[in-house]
Amino acid sequence: MFARLVPWGAAGRSRKQTQEDAVTSLVIGLGNPGPDYAATRHNVGQMVADELARRYGGSFSRAKNNAVTAAIRVGGVAGHRVVLGKPLSYMNLSGGPTKALADYYSVPVENVIIIHDELDVPFGAIKLKRGGGSAGHNGLKDVTKALGSPDYVRVRVGVGRPPGRQDAADYVLRPFSAAERKELDLLIALAADAVEDIIEKGLLEAQQRFHSAG
Repeated sequence: MFARLVPWGAAGRSRKQTQEDAVTSLVIGLGNPGPDYAATRHNVGQMVADELARRYGGSFSRAKNNAVTAAIRVGGVAGHRVVLGKPLSYMNLSGGPTKALADYYSVPVENVIIIHDELDVPFGAIKLKRGGGSAGHNGLKDVTKALGSPDYVRVRVGVGRPPGRQDAADYVLRPFSAAERKELDLLIALAADAVEDIIEKGLLEAQQRFHSAG
């Protein structure tokens, strides 16, 4: 398992970062704000961000950029300095907070990792990629527009297609089914593992592990 360390400092600080303090990755969990959406499929990205914060003893606090953030280290004492972010905007306005955090921490687009629900991936599977289109996902669409590039990494957490003729927009805004909830903790843990692998080992190696598993 990966080493679990205490946070390296409070996110949202105003002092100028030194090179040693530089954030290497910005990890954004997408979702909608408020308790009405917290348990829905559309918020699984934020569930994964919560799991990463839990693993490393990170604590989310309100930032100035319409988001809550937590600062963690991944990969040991001299490991990667990572900021976890959860926008406080609605999903289709996720780009503004993401861009503001990337600018504040001077994280280039290729080091931004977005965790999101994915209809085109079966429930229980994780798929990883860099770049590409939004496939109708309004959160990704707004992030790409705000960052000015699609070349960030996506951790695509499979929620599967809705059954029958149920509308996809309605489906993702509903809580997971009773059967899915039995497997949800494992899915969230796998997605958090995938983020760790991307940061520590790179996207290609992470893809080889998770794509072969799903």
